[in-house]
Amino acid sequence: MRDLTVRKNSGKLEPFDREKLTRSIKLACRNRDVSDDQIDKLVTSIHRRLETETGDDVVPSSMVGQMVSDSLLNLDPIAFVRFVSVYRKFSKISDFKKIIDQIPEDDEGAVVCKLPKTSLF
Repeated sequence: MRDLTVRKNSGKLEPFDREKLTRSIKLACRNRDVSDDQIDKLVTSIHRRLETETGDDVVPSSMVGQMVSDSLLNLDPIAFVRFVSVYRKFSKISDFKKIIDQIPEDDEGAVVCKLPKTSLF
């Protein structure tokens, strides 16, 4: 794996930190039925996708956030809402309602598909 750099929204550059990403995802998945192995595979998948889809050593933080959000939505919708609420700095109940209302469910409450990329970022 090559060394990646993340460009924050402020323009600041930081080295891609796999452990930081893992901690953020573990926090979102706390007390959920998600194993450490699933989280490790998710982080590895995101890292590989960043390497192959960008073709650049510098990736925007929004791309990392989108990949984590998409992955968590498919893995555990509650962890998804937790992650997005911190990542997007939710400040009102309506922020939660808006994102939750966009998650398509079947009659049993299971997520039926991913959110379109444009709906979050």
